[in-house]
Amino acid sequence: MNEIFITDACALFADKLTPDDKIVKGSKFYFGKIEKDFEPINDEKFDLRCNRILKYLVDKLDLTGFEKDEIGIVIGTTNSGIEEFETTENKHHAELGNPAEFLKRYLGTANYAASVSTACTSGIKAFSTAVKLLENNVCKAVIAGGVDTLASMPTYGFHALEVLSHEKTNPFSKNRSGISIGEGAALFLLTKNSGNVKILGIGETSDAYHSATPDPEGTQAAKAIQLALDEAGLKPEDIDYINLHGTGTISNDLMEANAVYKVFGNRVPASSTKPFTGHCLGAAAAVETYICYEILKGKRDLPIHDFDGEYDRTLPEINLVTKNTFPAYIKNCMCTSFGFGGTNAVIIIGA
Repeated sequence: MNEIFITDACALFADKLTPDDKIVKGSKFYFGKIEKDFEPINDEKFDLRCNRILKYLVDKLDLTGFEKDEIGIVIGTTNSGIEEFETTENKHHAELGNPAEFLKRYLGTANYAASVSTACTSGIKAFSTAVKLLENNVCKAVIAGGVDTLASMPTYGFHALEVLSHEKTNPFSKNRSGISIGEGAALFLLTKNSGNVKILGIGETSDAYHSATPDPEGTQAAKAIQLALDEAGLKPEDIDYINLHGTGTISNDLMEANAVYKVFGNRVPASSTKPFTGHCLGAAAAVETYICYEILKGKRDLPIHDFDGEYDRTLPEINLVTKNTFPAYIKNCMCTSFGFGGTNAVIIIGA
């Protein structure tokens, strides 16, 4: 991989999970909600909550030094506008390309713009596309990231699959009972210019195992981890922290514990941040990469793995972060992401 830097970044996501019995009527589940109102967008096609969040964030990015035709846009998403599609007459709202098209219109850029939708790996897949655009000199800068907002339809879908938890999500616990859905967004400005944080490696594989259940052995997930290490030119012992996918479902945590243990054993500190952000679906990988970015910038301690402390001993034991610590030197962070359809994606960023 050529040297690709994160020149600037910003994000917005929940910092705690709260109960709600209105999204799934009559049933209480926990959600990660952004408790903030956003300015409306003066265009019916683009006036979606996800785009309001993107507008709020992109205004914080420093795009000086780049012409409009030099900036590309790649946004990971799965729910873009689905809530508005359900509740209004404007059927443009559910177009997956809407967030990327909105940013292109809003910023007035004149280069590549596309959305990526590969379930929970969408955020890392957006990075992968952005890197290719930069390496092939299609763009001089790319705004990459992900956004998803709470919506009833996909939430009912997870409810039908019986993977929503009535309690706060509890990853890797023997008592885990499912996911807590969240909303959030993260945007990154990627360039070939110098910066404090660099994209070191990305690994992508597919299970070809089952449409909604991961391979319990985590074979292809472990391969994605190894591919990211290989591209970065790193060994497992070079990774200082892993932000786990850690959804709290029976099948994901089994697969992920197997995959991580195959490559790292129980040496590397790791945690899932979904017990406070919720599972942000198409934005999850971008939000969690942003958390790693903040760690590398010295703005955040290693996140505690917030669960009931009763680790599932039928899983390989991985090294969960159990107290507020910031090791003397953090150089390389890994973010893992796994989604429906057996899609696996892993990114390594380094100081």
